[in-house]
Amino acid sequence: MTPGPILCFGELLLRLSAVPGESLFQSERLDARFVGAEANVAVALTRLGVPSALLTALPPGAVGDAALDALRRPGVDVRHVQRQPGRMGLFYLMPGSGLRAPAISYDRAGSSFAITPAERYDWAAALEGVAMLHLSGIIPALSPDAPKLSLAAMEAAKAAGIPISFDGNFRATLWESWCDNPAPILARHVEMADLFFGSARDIAMLLGQSFDAQDADGRRAAAEAAFARFPNLRHIASTHRVVTHAGLHHLCARLDTPDDSFETQVIEVAGIVDRIGTGDAFAAGVIAHIDAGIATAAERGLALSVLNHFVHGDFSPISAEELAAFRPGQTGDVRR
Repeated sequence: MTPGPILCFGELLLRLSAVPGESLFQSERLDARFVGAEANVAVALTRLGVPSALLTALPPGAVGDAALDALRRPGVDVRHVQRQPGRMGLFYLMPGSGLRAPAISYDRAGSSFAITPAERYDWAAALEGVAMLHLSGIIPALSPDAPKLSLAAMEAAKAAGIPISFDGNFRATLWESWCDNPAPILARHVEMADLFFGSARDIAMLLGQSFDAQDADGRRAAAEAAFARFPNLRHIASTHRVVTHAGLHHLCARLDTPDDSFETQVIEVAGIVDRIGTGDAFAAGVIAHIDAGIATAAERGLALSVLNHFVHGDFSPISAEELAAFRPGQTGDVRR
C-alpha cells in the first residue's frame, strides 16, 4: 500500500450488554460501549500504530459527542465525521455462557448514519491521501437505499485509484427485514474490492455453489472460484472457527491470492471473555501486515483476533508490542 491512513467507513453504534451469565434485563444493569464493525477496525489499526480515520454520521448532542470522544482517545482521525439529524443506532447483546450462544438484537432504524444520503459526504476530501478504504457488507444490509451509500464510497475510491478492503460481514437479521436474496447486491461490492474478508460459506452464498468449508482444500476451492468470478480481487482473508461452547473455540486463519495460499495452525481459544468484534480485529491485523506477505498477514491477523477474545468490548486495546509478543500456546504467566 502507499503511505497514508486507512479510511474506515461505516456506522458507529452503542452496544448495550447484559451482565455475563444473565439474560437481557434480568437485572437493571447494562454495560454501554461504543462499537461498530468499521470503527472497530479503525481503533485496532491505530493501536497497532497504523494511522486510521473513520467516516460516519453521528447525531448532534451529548451521545454523539461521547461517541466522537471514544474514537479520539485511541487516536482515530474524526475530522470528516458528519453530524446529522437522527439518533444513535444501537444493539443489545446477551453474552454467551456455556452451551448458551450469544445473541444480538439490533435497533438501528432511523439512525443518523442510516438516513444520511451519499450526497452529504465529501468523498474527495475524506479520501485525500488515503492508503486504503475499508468498509463492510453491514452497510448495504441496513435498508433498500443503503447499497447506494456503500457503492458510492467504493466508486469514489476506485475513481481516486485507492484500493478497497471489503468485509462481507453477513448479517442475516438485517437482510431478512427487506431482502430475500442479498447475493447480487453483495457481489456488486466484491467486484470492486481488492481485499475481501469472506469465508467459504460467504463465497458459497455469493456464487450459489457449495464448498466443503471444514476442509482446507474446500476452502481453497472456494477462494479459486471467487477469484474466477471477481477478477479484481488480489487477496481473500478468512477465519475458520469451531465452537465447543461459549468459552472454548478453535480458530485458524488463511489468506489466499490467485496463485498462492497460506493457512495457519489451529489455536485453542479457551476462557473467552468477549467474542464480539474479534472478526474486526482479524481484519485490522491483516490490513496492518498485508505488505509483509500472506503468511505474516494471516498469522498476525489471527493473533490479534485471539487476543481480543480476552478483553471486554469491541474496541481493541492491543498494542503492536503486545501483538509481537504473542505466541500460540503461551501459558499466560506474568511478563516482567
